[in-house]
Amino acid sequence: MSSLVNKLYKNNTIIYKVILFLLTTIAIVYLFPKGGQFKYDFSNGQLWKYDNLYAPFDFAIQKSEEEISTEKKEIETNAKLYFIFNSDVINEVKGAFNKRINTFQKSDSLSQEIVNKLKRIGLKTIDEIYKNGFLEVISQDRISNKNELISIRKDNIVEDIVFKNLYNSSEVLNIVKKNLGVEPYTDEQIQVLDILSEIIKPNVFYDADFTNKIIETEIKNISYTKGKVSSGELIILKGDIVQGKKLAILNSLKSESESKVWTDSNYNWIILGYTILVALALLMLLLFLKKYRIEIYNNNNTVTFIFFNVFSMIFIQTLVIKYNSDYLYIVPLSILPIILKAFFDARLGLFTHVLTILLLGYIVPDSFEFIYLHIIAGIVTILTVSELYKRANLFISVAQITLIYMVTYFAFSVIKEGNASQINLDYFILFAANGLLSFLAIILIYMYEKVFGLVSDVTLLELSNTNSKLLRELNEKAPGTFQHSMQVANLAEAAANEIGANSMLVRTGALYHDVGKIVNPMYFIENQTTGVNPHNDLSPRDSAKIITDHVIKGVEIAKKYNIPDRIIDFIRTHHGTSTTYFFYVKEKEQNPDMDVDIKKFKYQGPLPFSKETAILMMCDAAEAASKSIKKPTAQLISNLIDKITDKQMSDNQFLNSDITLKEIETIKKVIKKKLMNIYHLRVEYPE
Repeated sequence: MSSLVNKLYKNNTIIYKVILFLLTTIAIVYLFPKGGQFKYDFSNGQLWKYDNLYAPFDFAIQKSEEEISTEKKEIETNAKLYFIFNSDVINEVKGAFNKRINTFQKSDSLSQEIVNKLKRIGLKTIDEIYKNGFLEVISQDRISNKNELISIRKDNIVEDIVFKNLYNSSEVLNIVKKNLGVEPYTDEQIQVLDILSEIIKPNVFYDADFTNKIIETEIKNISYTKGKVSSGELIILKGDIVQGKKLAILNSLKSESESKVWTDSNYNWIILGYTILVALALLMLLLFLKKYRIEIYNNNNTVTFIFFNVFSMIFIQTLVIKYNSDYLYIVPLSILPIILKAFFDARLGLFTHVLTILLLGYIVPDSFEFIYLHIIAGIVTILTVSELYKRANLFISVAQITLIYMVTYFAFSVIKEGNASQINLDYFILFAANGLLSFLAIILIYMYEKVFGLVSDVTLLELSNTNSKLLRELNEKAPGTFQHSMQVANLAEAAANEIGANSMLVRTGALYHDVGKIVNPMYFIENQTTGVNPHNDLSPRDSAKIITDHVIKGVEIAKKYNIPDRIIDFIRTHHGTSTTYFFYVKEKEQNPDMDVDIKKFKYQGPLPFSKETAILMMCDAAEAASKSIKKPTAQLISNLIDKITDKQMSDNQFLNSDITLKEIETIKKVIKKKLMNIYHLRVEYPE
């Protein structure tokens, strides 16, 4: 049992990676849309690059979205409008008229005969008005063509009439006046006119609910097919152009094939296929890290960070596709290489971006166009995005990325359509929105720094400010060490620029590499301004311990001030496993009969494990040693740098760093040149 626990503990990093790999694979496969894949890739306007295609089974030709949308619009445009004819209004109006006309009083000038006549005129007018119907005002503008047929619902009976046969307010008034006779009217006629004007009201109203119900019924009855292809029938010849009816048939075959493939019987097989493809892509990412980025591979935190970002991009893209595939290009996938380049390097950023795009190619429409467009955009991102701490750089880079999106889409559209008239301008708006969303990279970088403890160029810029709390304390307590750190930072930055390493990282690391000397500043020669050397009162072993302990103390102080681990690595490695040789020799001289343990005089390491940490080791040793030359000359400095570097190489101090001999020679040249400039020296030429 204990041996099993020991094995698990010993291999915990590998076990963690296996679990992370499996969980990420399962999560990505789960996100993939559950549908089969058509085995042919085609698009409008392209040549059919496969052999002659014959229908493998009977299937219907599906109408395109545009055709269905056009049919729906035609139904809505040409739909017959329905109106309600309210018969109760007629009875109400007649009752009101009889009640009012019966109030007329007989007089010498108004006989019963006249009253009856006026009553007959009024009722006749009412019947005439309501024979076809009196249309309400707000329904009069429903139809522009007055000769159009409409349907009138009278109780349970529907009849069609011409819209213009319905009366409006002005026509009703004319009917009333016509039936009353020729003007001028008598007082009694005027009273009848007033009564009719007050009591007559519309009885025909537009029935929106019933009209919409009829339209919806007709839309539901639309046929989504426009023909049939029989099994064995030729669909397209090799070399034909995919367009028109052939495109419609191929789209129908694709839809039918995918629905036939994705059945319960082969569900597990397709899931297995997806799993293999996703696992291969993620495995390639792990192998890349192990072969070319071993320090990242060995750190489970960074591996988790990379896998998390890959999954996040796929998750967001699949959500958009499920919601509405028209917004496919609004997802700012260029954020992935921006973030990875900010924290790691361009090569890893591009490799991860390409793998992510390939995975998304399974689930997006027009996969070739999608993959090509985003890979090109990713390359531009890697080439243009740099020095994020300079605000203008990101704006310029995002503008270039957006322009590349637009130009590439334009090229694809012209190839497909044969001209520029069919370009969908909405995509340009999506690309612009994509560019704006890319600025979220700055916020995400800040969040990732806090969550994963990573360091970006923006943070490096903040840390390299000499007014920061820790560097200010170093300047106050150990001013000589601070000046030494500044000189080393300048040397390291110049060397890093020369070989293409991260100059901002190595400069920041150089500023902090000796913060451990704050604890016992006077035990280091650069801080001894009085001429008194406290090492004279100590044994060589104790002196060596104080000197070597500045690395351990530096790590402790840096952690206390929340300095990121990526900077603390420079503190740990800047002496590697080298020896405090002066005190070792002194100990041997004082104890010639004893076997002196050299390990007591060595730094604990670890060795530098990157180009940047190797550069710092070389620059630190060179700058410190150069101070020992009393009368510096170009030749003395050159010989000193060669001697120091050769000693470091012979001690295998660069064994774990991915630095080449050519790069070491380049760094030596930079250090020599910079030190000569510091001491105002020139190369001595023979006479």
